[in-house]
Amino acid sequence: MGNCFGARPHSSSKVDNTHPVSASASEKPATKVAGTSGGCFAQSGVAGHQSNDKRKREAPRSEGDILSFPHLKAFTFNELKNATGNFHLDSLIGEGGFGCVYKGWIDEQRLVAARPGSGTLVAVKKLKLKGFQGHKEWLSEVNYLGKLDHPNLVKLIGYCLDGDNRLLVYEYMPKGSLEDHLFRRGALALPWATRIKVVTGAARGLAFLHESEQRVIYRDFKPSNILLDSEFNAKLSDFGLAKAGPTGDRTHVSTQVLGTQGYAAPEYLGTGHLTSKCDVYSFGVVLLEVLAGRYVIDKTKSGMEENLVDWARPYLGDRRKLFRIMDTKLQGQYPQRAAYIVAMLALQCISVAKNRPNMSEVLATLEQLPLVRHSNSTTTTQSMPNSPLIHNQYSPLTSPTRHLQVET
Repeated sequence: MGNCFGARPHSSSKVDNTHPVSASASEKPATKVAGTSGGCFAQSGVAGHQSNDKRKREAPRSEGDILSFPHLKAFTFNELKNATGNFHLDSLIGEGGFGCVYKGWIDEQRLVAARPGSGTLVAVKKLKLKGFQGHKEWLSEVNYLGKLDHPNLVKLIGYCLDGDNRLLVYEYMPKGSLEDHLFRRGALALPWATRIKVVTGAARGLAFLHESEQRVIYRDFKPSNILLDSEFNAKLSDFGLAKAGPTGDRTHVSTQVLGTQGYAAPEYLGTGHLTSKCDVYSFGVVLLEVLAGRYVIDKTKSGMEENLVDWARPYLGDRRKLFRIMDTKLQGQYPQRAAYIVAMLALQCISVAKNRPNMSEVLATLEQLPLVRHSNSTTTTQSMPNSPLIHNQYSPLTSPTRHLQVET
């Protein structure tokens, strides 16, 4: 289930559904358009809370328990028909394999349908029925977004379980998704500072999930699931594939391999063993996409350039060659020092699992990036606190890594 709440769909940029991935499957983009060593990073606090505020493991919740969150509104299908103008085409703001997302209007106080143009804007996701798996993903989203509250997670307002209809109602995100701004044909180039603001917010959301009560593993981190508010604050959406992390002495969760092709960690594809480091790998892939302005898999390219991870890897640790992978739409308007730090961070995130940082460490590094001031065509940077990436106390280039090639 993908999301694209703030931009009208284009025929060349529809968001695809999340597909099951197998180790032998060919990697494809999610759209049709085309344990670290100790002391590696500074730790960063992650603000947020869960609705019950208990710091212990929970037993699996029943469907009745999940749907009984008092702060979620249980809408009827007719209410959401009225809120969206009977799911009118003019209200359509996103679509994909999961179904369609419509703009709707509700009365903020009474949480009932309001006339178009009055009340509060919301995004209404109407799922295509996919049997038990579709209901399971819908319920998973209600479960996690119903009990987790954080500025970098999209807010779930309510849901609809009415006969065969499955719908979700979210806060409206007017700037759409990161995917829209990076890849949509005709979109204005996203400035460097905005790109860093977005990935830092997304990192903060992931770090919160990993440190929450259930140590939630997101499992589907990609640009189309990073939604943006009017100030380009990032919020993670689509928790249909989220999974509670390992408990006790367990090091991983064994599960069916699901996710979006191109973003799944190689060890997960090969074994089905899911850990938070799988999310870190996905984050590293998205960092590469933000640097390069291109999809992780681009079938219009040939040879090694088709796979962004394989193509970019040799350039990430070389200051003099890094410009070769940088997004040309930036027109050189980025601080080279900060770009190199982000490239090194991406390289570490896509290394072997045991050498990847955790998300709180990733967040700390992004938060310490040099402050940027642009003066016409000249870019200057202010100094930043000591960073192990800058001073080479630990580097993915000096750590025992191996090339991770996903079979095609």
